[in-house]
Amino acid sequence: MGLVRSMWYYQPAPEKLEDLRLMRLLDEKYLKTPFFGVRRMTEWLKKIKERVNPKRVRRLLRKMGLFAIYPKPNLSKAAPGHKIYPYLLRGLTILRPNQVWSTDITYIRLSQGFVYLVAIIDWYSRYVLSWGVSVTMESSFCVEALDQAIRRHGKPEIFNSDQGPQFTSLDFTGRLQAEGVQISMDGRGRALDNIFVERLWRSVKYEEVYLHDYGTVPVAVQGLKKYFGFYNTERQHQSLDYQTPQEVYEAA
Repeated sequence: MGLVRSMWYYQPAPEKLEDLRLMRLLDEKYLKTPFFGVRRMTEWLKKIKERVNPKRVRRLLRKMGLFAIYPKPNLSKAAPGHKIYPYLLRGLTILRPNQVWSTDITYIRLSQGFVYLVAIIDWYSRYVLSWGVSVTMESSFCVEALDQAIRRHGKPEIFNSDQGPQFTSLDFTGRLQAEGVQISMDGRGRALDNIFVERLWRSVKYEEVYLHDYGTVPVAVQGLKKYFGFYNTERQHQSLDYQTPQEVYEAA
C-alpha cells in the first residue's frame, strides 16, 4: 500500500474554532444524509440550536469538498480547459483485480484544522492501492497517489473518478492516457457511480477518524496508516465471502 508523503508534513491553515466545530457536525451529518444540500443542512443546524445562515453553510461545505448527491444542472460542465469523460462502468461486470480502479477525496478533521485524504481502490477486491493527505485541494497529491499505485501495482484497464478539477486536470488525465488506461467519470452528484470509495470513506470515518482526535497532520497520517493496514489485511468483508481485500487481490 502506498503512502503519498509530499504534503502531509505541512501544518493546515488555522481555522476559527467555531467553524471547526460546525464542520465536524456537517461532516458527520453528510455521511448519514449525503443528499442534503445547503438549504437542508442549514435547517438541520438550526433545529439543533446552531446560529447559521445558508451563506456560511455553503462556504464550509465548499471548503470541505462536500456536495449534495443528486443530479444538478450543467452536469457535464468541467473546469476551464478540462475535459469530462463518459461513465464507462454502467452494466459492466467486474471479474478481476486491476480491471477497474477508482479514487476520491474526503475531508479529515483535526483538533485544530483539517486535511484532505485521497485514496485509490481496486473495485474487484476493495484493496486500497495508495493513499495520501494534503493541506490543500491541489491536484499534485492526487497525481502522486496515482503514480504510487501504478509503480506498485501496475495499471488498471479503466480508471474511474468524479468530475472534480483534481481528476479532470491535464496532469492527472495525461498520466492515465500515457499508460493507455480508459478514463471513466461519474455523473456529477452521483455517488453511487463510485460506490466502493464512498463505502471506504464511511468505514474510515466511523472506525478510525471519529474515534480519535488527531492533533497534528503527522498524527493523522500515523492513524490512517495503521487503519489502512488493518483494512487491507485484517478487515473481512461480507461481500468478499469474509475474506480481506489483500487476500482477494493477491489470490486472483
